[in-house]
Amino acid sequence: MALRTPLPPSGPDTGGPVGPGDRTPRPGKDDRLGRTGRPRGLARLRRLPLTVSWAPGEAQERRPPRALVAALAITGLSLMTLDHLGGDSSPVEPARTVVGEVVGPLETVADAVVRPVAAVPAWFRTQSSLRDQLAAAEAENAELENRLATDPLDRARLAEYDGLLTAAANQQVDLVPARVVAYGAAQTFTRTVTIDAGTSSGVQPDMTVIAPAGLVGRVVGVTRTTATVLLVVDADSTVGARVGSSNEVGFLSGGGSLSEPSRLDLDLVDTTVVPAEGDVVATWGSGNAGPYVAGVPIGTVTELFSTPRDTTKRAVIKPFVDFSRLDTVGVVVPPDTESDRALIGPDGIRR
Repeated sequence: MALRTPLPPSGPDTGGPVGPGDRTPRPGKDDRLGRTGRPRGLARLRRLPLTVSWAPGEAQERRPPRALVAALAITGLSLMTLDHLGGDSSPVEPARTVVGEVVGPLETVADAVVRPVAAVPAWFRTQSSLRDQLAAAEAENAELENRLATDPLDRARLAEYDGLLTAAANQQVDLVPARVVAYGAAQTFTRTVTIDAGTSSGVQPDMTVIAPAGLVGRVVGVTRTTATVLLVVDADSTVGARVGSSNEVGFLSGGGSLSEPSRLDLDLVDTTVVPAEGDVVATWGSGNAGPYVAGVPIGTVTELFSTPRDTTKRAVIKPFVDFSRLDTVGVVVPPDTESDRALIGPDGIRR
């Protein structure tokens, strides 16, 4: 819109020049013009303030009067006081009952709708926890089954260790306990076993090896951690023996078989002596000297036989040890032996 600059007033009343057309305004019609000759409404419009103040959000946000806030606070405190002082006969109780009757069913419906949805995360957590518990139960069950399967073997080994304690006490010797870990190959035509004790445990060649039941054999080879034992039932094995009832001495030779019935043949030095069936045969030697210490039980006389060429009888000895089921054995060592494992002595276990 273009603004026009008002012209300076003219006429007799303004002091300006008076033209031919100037005249005195007529009453009535010209009274609507001001003394300046302009319309009165325009003059009033010019006198209005041109600045307008504006507060953002004033029209949208209307704060409640302070008196209303105070009244609501006083009302709330009054209701709380009356409800507390009234107890079961509180004047608020009827209103509370009505609200409960209205809101209660709504809460029930809302709970029925929301509960399945809210229970989904808990369901997944529960399934995961159940899977973990099932895995733990299966592992525990497997461990129990393993214990149940190995329990007889553990009991047998414990009994054999107890037998080694008894043997060490009876023979008054020190033993390095060991376990049989392998049998020698049948193709070698020798009857040997490998034990899990070697030089680090104090084992040396030509040491006596016994089981809780009696004599096993002697050490013929040794490494740092293992040793090879030649069994008394080997065909090349010869053991000096003494018959218990007569103290007669002789020599035992192996029959070469590990399976039952294993047998040993006894040849007495005095060919005129005939041992009796049931006599106990034990090793003879000098103290703890190798390869066999004295006094270790070997077996019993089961029968006597002779060949047409022989003029004397020979005895068959049944060993006390079951060589097909060897497991725990002991190697006889000197009392001052240094070992990487506990030793079994006459007084018990010694470290």
